[in-house]
Amino acid sequence: MNKFLLLVGLVGLLTQTSCTQQTEEKEVAQKYLATSTLQTDTTIIKDYVCQIHSISHIEIRAQERGYLEKIYVDEGQFVKKGQLLFQIMPKLYQAEMQKAQAEVEFAKIEYQTTSKLAENNVVSKSEQAMAKAKYDRAKAELALTKVHLDFTEIRAPFDGFIDQFHARLGSLIDEGDLLTNLSDNSKMWVYFNVPEAEYLNYRSTVKNNKPAEVRLLMANNELFDFVGKVETIEADFNNETGTIMFRATFPNPEALLRHGETGNIQMTTPLKKALLIPQKATFEVLEKKYCFVIDSKNVVHTREITIASEMPDLYVVKKGLHPGERILVEGIRKVTNGQKIAYKYEEPKKLIKKLNVYVE
Repeated sequence: MNKFLLLVGLVGLLTQTSCTQQTEEKEVAQKYLATSTLQTDTTIIKDYVCQIHSISHIEIRAQERGYLEKIYVDEGQFVKKGQLLFQIMPKLYQAEMQKAQAEVEFAKIEYQTTSKLAENNVVSKSEQAMAKAKYDRAKAELALTKVHLDFTEIRAPFDGFIDQFHARLGSLIDEGDLLTNLSDNSKMWVYFNVPEAEYLNYRSTVKNNKPAEVRLLMANNELFDFVGKVETIEADFNNETGTIMFRATFPNPEALLRHGETGNIQMTTPLKKALLIPQKATFEVLEKKYCFVIDSKNVVHTREITIASEMPDLYVVKKGLHPGERILVEGIRKVTNGQKIAYKYEEPKKLIKKLNVYVE
């Protein structure tokens, strides 16, 4: 009986040992996908929050006091240069101009009479000069009243779109009161802030001051049809934010963009000897990025990495990895630090092509 029990125990032990060995062999035999870091020249697209402005956006204000008598346009309407927009009641200025016109006629007659008398030596030359001065002053007063009368008609200084009205028909307008705004949207100025390091990289890559081309991602996540050019960079850095302002100019022939819109500027930046890895090869712990590095004995080791830039499906690694190091791409949730694995290696360029990412 004892021999039988001993025999059964021995068989059980051998069976357990066999299963354990088979499980271990199965774990080692399971192959995970691996690749290596790729160092290459490439380009990335950087996004910058932007503000969109008309190339001309001005306030239309009253230049004379009076009642708003007529409004010839509507809010949002496109107007041409010189088009009449508003009429402030002109009757007072018309009366003043008529009075000034009468004074001009009177001074003119007085001057002509004095001139004839001076020619016959009836009056002195100084009296003739005084009459001439009085006539000139009357003409100047007439011109001034005409200017005031003209100011009652408010016309568009350039082609553009009328904004919201700030006064209604019949309102009493004071000199300087805001009536509306006018925007020239034929071209748009798009402003965005660039960090200091990226500004230096930009300056090192721009040749012969040739304007860089940028794209505009609108608020509906669609790209604007036309390409813009960076034409102006502000003189000074903002010490509080560590950024400098860029201005790109976009054509706007269909008037799709309006003053005050927002969006994102997409600027292509070249990178020299960038170290690339697939995003799927990383994992995050407490807001830090890690990946598994495979050593020469096929053992995986956890490695913290620092990301410099992000591309579609790829990371540009700033610190933590070296060119050519092998990393685990799949199975990062199934392995542990220090575990020996079996893996299937795939060249990084071949793998990246499957990710639909272009690398030079």
